[in-house]
Amino acid sequence: MPITLATIKQPEIYLNVPSVVLNDQTLQQRRSKILQAMARQNLDALVIYADKEHGGNFEYLTGFIPRFEEGLLVLHKSGEAVLVLGNENLKLARHSRVPARVVHAPWFSLPNQPMDTTLSLSEVLQQAGLREQHRVGIAGWKLFTGTHDNNPSLFDIPTFIFQALQAALTSECELLNATGLFISPRDGARIINNANEIAHYEYGANLASSAALTALNAVELGKTEKSIAALLAADGQANNVVTIAATGERFANANLYPADKQIQAGDKFSLTVSYKGGLTSRAAYVVNNASELAEEVRDYLDVVAIPYYHAVVTWLEHMRVGVKGHEVYELIEGVLPKNEYHWHLNPGHLVADEEWLCSPIYPASDIALSSGMLLQIDIIPSRQGYAGASIEDTIALADEPLRLQLAALYPEVWQRIQQRRTYIRDVLNIKLHDDVLPLSNTVGYLRPYLLNKEMALICQ
Repeated sequence: MPITLATIKQPEIYLNVPSVVLNDQTLQQRRSKILQAMARQNLDALVIYADKEHGGNFEYLTGFIPRFEEGLLVLHKSGEAVLVLGNENLKLARHSRVPARVVHAPWFSLPNQPMDTTLSLSEVLQQAGLREQHRVGIAGWKLFTGTHDNNPSLFDIPTFIFQALQAALTSECELLNATGLFISPRDGARIINNANEIAHYEYGANLASSAALTALNAVELGKTEKSIAALLAADGQANNVVTIAATGERFANANLYPADKQIQAGDKFSLTVSYKGGLTSRAAYVVNNASELAEEVRDYLDVVAIPYYHAVVTWLEHMRVGVKGHEVYELIEGVLPKNEYHWHLNPGHLVADEEWLCSPIYPASDIALSSGMLLQIDIIPSRQGYAGASIEDTIALADEPLRLQLAALYPEVWQRIQQRRTYIRDVLNIKLHDDVLPLSNTVGYLRPYLLNKEMALICQ
């Protein structure tokens, strides 16, 4: 596959795009999917844990997270839902997208706030209906897949909550990790999105990629990391990963965040921003061309950027509904060998409210990629002494019925998707299957020399 550096127009970005709200039908479908999954596992009740960092499964049903507190949603097999909330989230119960009664758990509140209860936490959980069940699932956020553990008996919730659950229930009750009901890459409820959900998440993917390209266009010598990072803060939305705008060597003084460091010629530069529905990440050099690189990395284009780009293009061109996870893994291993390029994570994973939901792409995975999946390109090469190369972005997979539904219900979203496909086809010369819907504006766009904003890699 011939790849070259060429002068091209950059992709379009879309500003002031309205959000797409999840509708009541979608929330009803979500609730039904979880209740059906509970029935398949013979669960009498499901306890769904949440905090600010780990609220996706809870929010999937309620529409909110408990912010700076912990929270629980108890879903009974009858369909009854009970929220267990701290002091400052009680007011949100009446806004829950899944109708639920609420019980108060001040233990979930901030330090030294009022503990106005005469009950123990286990008694509060009994108020939520947890008493005589025989089989109860606990959904945290971890999908334990190790081969040397009893995975169903690993629980990723605070000990004080787990012990209270044990005390509330009888000793005969079986407790098991049920996070897979939500995020198993094989049959989790959250891995497949309908048209409403794809449109909802396209907002975040567009937002992240628009902000990232705006920030890339602002990269100049002498500017600070903070000045570039300020351009990544978009629409007041909450990020779901730590924002990166890092020049030169990273992690000085163990700092993870954009600082006052000034951009200098020849610096390695990394940039990442992510919102619900999509992350955009870029890594390259702060130069105009190869002659400005240090001599020992002057072959960066041939050693890192072009092989990496070849892998990304291969990934994009082979992506479609029905491809097995192991096929994608083996495809990338074939064009970008792990022992030479030292990538070690999954070359692609699913996206939702979280930047990394789960991944069907791993060795020997027989999981078929399905219509309604959102996938992030996530191939991370590492060559000693060189800057990385990164064009992480988000796509959706959609078969013809889902595409027709998306086009009919959300014509503006569909128009943006088609404009992205046209750019990828006509400018970058990448051939996408009809199933592949770019949700990020910058899919396939790699600018290796950040001071030269006119040139990017393309297929010939």
